[in-house]
Amino acid sequence: MRKKIQQTIKPLLKTFFVLSLVLTLALGHADGALAARSGGRIGGGSFRMPSSSRTYTPRTYAPPGGGGYYPGGGGFGFPFLLPLWGFGGGFGGLFSILIFIAIANFLVQTFRRNSSDGAEGVDYGSNPNVSVTRLQVGLLAQARDLQPELNKIAELADTNSPEGRAAVMQETSLALLRHPEYWVYAGGGTQQAKLSSAESQFNRLALAERSKFSKETLSNVNNQLKAALAQEALPANSELDNPTRLISEGPGEYIIVTLLAATLGKLETPAINSTESLRQVLRQIGSIPGEQLLAIEVLWTPQAEGDTLTADDLLAEYPDLMLV
Repeated sequence: MRKKIQQTIKPLLKTFFVLSLVLTLALGHADGALAARSGGRIGGGSFRMPSSSRTYTPRTYAPPGGGGYYPGGGGFGFPFLLPLWGFGGGFGGLFSILIFIAIANFLVQTFRRNSSDGAEGVDYGSNPNVSVTRLQVGLLAQARDLQPELNKIAELADTNSPEGRAAVMQETSLALLRHPEYWVYAGGGTQQAKLSSAESQFNRLALAERSKFSKETLSNVNNQLKAALAQEALPANSELDNPTRLISEGPGEYIIVTLLAATLGKLETPAINSTESLRQVLRQIGSIPGEQLLAIEVLWTPQAEGDTLTADDLLAEYPDLMLV
């Protein structure tokens, strides 16, 4: 009886093993196909405080020769006024020092208030607040004009200056705002952090997006422009023998654009659940002034001509995107 059972189970185990091997090979191939994807990247910035944002600190004037402010000392002082008020002697000297301390304190407080008012609500202390914003937009591949626009922005961008980085965000936001009829998916949000931890948070988000590309076929990071050759840009896939057919397939193919911005101060963005909220966030990011932008990343896929991002790719790599 036991022998019969063993003879029955053995073929089943063998069949199960063969099926498992086939599935493993198939899934491994599928993962490779999903990873074969080109990407573009524009980035730059530094998590150091801009010089224009330093808090003004009033300096105390001391007369030459050392010492403090004594009656009869050099420089501008108050003792020469005391005789007009009827004070003199030792009491007059002590009283003049007290008056000077009170006036100096008043001036310091005034300077601090003026500096705070000029900062537009941003805390420019030694460890200020930083907003790290991520926005992703999924468009139908019919928005083919978008890719050349992003390529041109990358080729001309000055990512080493605050004004250049602000221009990149403005031009990218504008390019997306010009194609609302192709918006399908969107997602993102804003996280708050202190300057000391904002850089690692920003880098984690950037690396997570960059890891979805098999190759960055066009990049401009800190004014270092790099572009892959056309034959190197295409993923190794036999289906790419006819790239025109792949691009023209339409509804099953997408373009994903990701914007990352680290901003001084608190930036509040609404939840993205409609085309109107997406439009609002794009306008917000596009209007951030250069002096508040610490660092930026603009990433998009596909970048290479003939490459494609299918619905399966999108579901596998961007599961948190929502329909808009």
